[in-house]
Amino acid sequence: MAKFRKEGSRETPAINTSSLPDIVFMLLFFFMVSTKMRDREMKVKTQLPTASEVQKLEKKSKLRYIFVGPPIDSERGNAPRIQLDDAFATIGDIQAYVIRKNAEKEEAIIPFITTSLKADKSVKMGVITDIKQELREVQALKLSYTASKVLRDD
Repeated sequence: MAKFRKEGSRETPAINTSSLPDIVFMLLFFFMVSTKMRDREMKVKTQLPTASEVQKLEKKSKLRYIFVGPPIDSERGNAPRIQLDDAFATIGDIQAYVIRKNAEKEEAIIPFITTSLKADKSVKMGVITDIKQELREVQALKLSYTASKVLRDD
């Protein structure tokens, strides 16, 4: 008959950590690939107006953005300001901005570039009209207004 003996306390074996660096680097690469970096810093608030008929623009590479709204920093006042890229601008800066952005693109693409106007719903229409006039003078005639879709309770 076999004899079963308890031989003192046995220690648990150490955890094998040889594959741990591989797992850490896999996670690192996953988050590096899947994370979208913010391309601009917002300096104005844009609470978008609502619309019932909204279409999503497909090719975002053919867009240039103009943001209009009150500054996020309350020290700059409450009057609507224009943001081009990462800086505040005036109405007179829009033409130079469009010309500079067009110079960065291929000449064949320029007629297909759409200017997307993201304006806060509190901005007066006079400011929007002034922006549109400046865009007309540099032949930037494709304009898109950004709005949020109305949620219906049907």
